[in-house]
Amino acid sequence: MIKLYKFFKVVFHFINFILILLYLYPGSIFGYIFYRDLTKQPQITQDFFNISTNHFYAFVFLSIIGFLAYFKDEKFKYLIRYLFFSSVILELSHNIIPGRVFQLDDLLGNFFGVFLVYLLYNIIKKYE
Repeated sequence: MIKLYKFFKVVFHFINFILILLYLYPGSIFGYIFYRDLTKQPQITQDFFNISTNHFYAFVFLSIIGFLAYFKDEKFKYLIRYLFFSSVILELSHNIIPGRVFQLDDLLGNFFGVFLVYLLYNIIKKYE
């Protein structure tokens, strides 16, 4: 079981690193891969309620892996703070990165992706 936690920690840190690279790159890496256009962003699903689904899915995935990696660790409370903090800071960084633009929809997607997983975690923990 301990090996599984270590595996999730490695996966979490790897995904986190990739997500930071994707955020800080001045253009869309996926846009270039799929469309040969750094300005075009592929859309997984249609946005809902003015929330970017791409960002929502990315942070839900990152949060789930993080929670699986750290939920029995004393550093769990730091993980929660980190996820919320990084969800805001990474989007705000688009104000200073050339070729990137801050969007409230993206920020909401980031934040609600972390919030949903945190909410589900608390519900599960309450009924254990």
